[in-house]
Amino acid sequence: MNGGEFMVRVRRKEVVAAALPVQEHWLPLSNLDLLLPAVDVSVFFCYKIDIPHGDVDVDDEEEYFRGFGSMVRALKRGMAEALVSYYAFGGEGVDFMEAQADVRLDGLKFYNPDLTIEGELVPKKKNGVLSVQVTELKCGGVVVGSTFDHRIADAYSANLFLVSWAEMAQSKPLSVIPYFRRSLLNPCRPGFYHPSLDDIGGSRGIRRRTKLESLTAFLWKMVAKSVDVMENADKKTCKMGIVVDGRGRLSSGDDDKIALMATYFGNVLSIPFGEKIIGELRYQPLSWVADEVHEYLKAAVTKEHFLGLIDWVEAHRPESTIAKIYGSGSSDGPAFVVSSGQMFPTAKVDFGWGKPAVGSYHFLWGGDAGYVMPSPARDGDWLMYLHLLKGQIKLIEDAASHIFRPLTSEYLKLADFPPLIT
Repeated sequence: MNGGEFMVRVRRKEVVAAALPVQEHWLPLSNLDLLLPAVDVSVFFCYKIDIPHGDVDVDDEEEYFRGFGSMVRALKRGMAEALVSYYAFGGEGVDFMEAQADVRLDGLKFYNPDLTIEGELVPKKKNGVLSVQVTELKCGGVVVGSTFDHRIADAYSANLFLVSWAEMAQSKPLSVIPYFRRSLLNPCRPGFYHPSLDDIGGSRGIRRRTKLESLTAFLWKMVAKSVDVMENADKKTCKMGIVVDGRGRLSSGDDDKIALMATYFGNVLSIPFGEKIIGELRYQPLSWVADEVHEYLKAAVTKEHFLGLIDWVEAHRPESTIAKIYGSGSSDGPAFVVSSGQMFPTAKVDFGWGKPAVGSYHFLWGGDAGYVMPSPARDGDWLMYLHLLKGQIKLIEDAASHIFRPLTSEYLKLADFPPLIT
């Protein structure tokens, strides 16, 4: 593989299956799974691994089996053991690739993941539900990348698996046993849903805005401002969607269900969205936009909303019920989705050689709508994953250069390698 920045050579490919025979399961998609489009999601973690003698000789078999090879064996063993419990990711096995890249960790341009991550350090899934690529870098650093079908798992579920995989790689007991019973999300008989769900939209309310609401409001205003080149731009609309996790909402008031929903594997998401005239978003103050975000979001953070959403999907079978926002973003005006990555467990994905220096989701996004995911970095900072048009990103950076800065190896301290191993 060659993305133009550096070469990646796939050294081995194999299929990893569950360590124990797994009873054949028929796991249907729940009604909330059906809200997601057929899109693959990637996630990657970068590890600083010190080597005593300079850069890695990728053709040295002895060095390979002593260092990187031993890591790969731990990853494969951990994967095989984790798939026993996470059989939904196992399917007919997981495509597992070992690769080498002629680039150092501090030479990766995280600011442009489409160039340095996609197709290079995260695999393109060709078979099954999950695929994995482990890449050794020239400096001895390692990138663990994986790609999975979003219809099978949301980020919360994928996070559970990643932590369990790391625990198995270190021969630790699983801290969480996933729960797959789709009966938790069964529709009511007879079903009932509020007519507002036909638009998956919202209502009105009071003031005190969260950091995520404030960020979303700023992005909504900036994306609206980016459409100056469109004819009659101020009369067109701009859509904003926010991904809401329903686990806590659906289990509200039920102690037994709280424990089950905390380990539920699958999609438990709603994507309420707002649509406003671009002229309003451009000229109204940011506080007004933040109020609008809050109102759209408020209607989707209740137990009743998620129960109604399950019934809404049931009532529309067999029609496609993919959330409208995913099909937005056209000549009528731009659209984007914000998904909070605040629960992203970077520090817990330790396979036995330390915590990742950096980790992030990466979306192989083919739709017209943009995608934004903020996740925790350090000292209260957020690592912002922005998949938007170049003009939109430039406007955001120009308008808030004191807040948004390109992600660099200097910020991540990737050149500060640990003491030599002797």
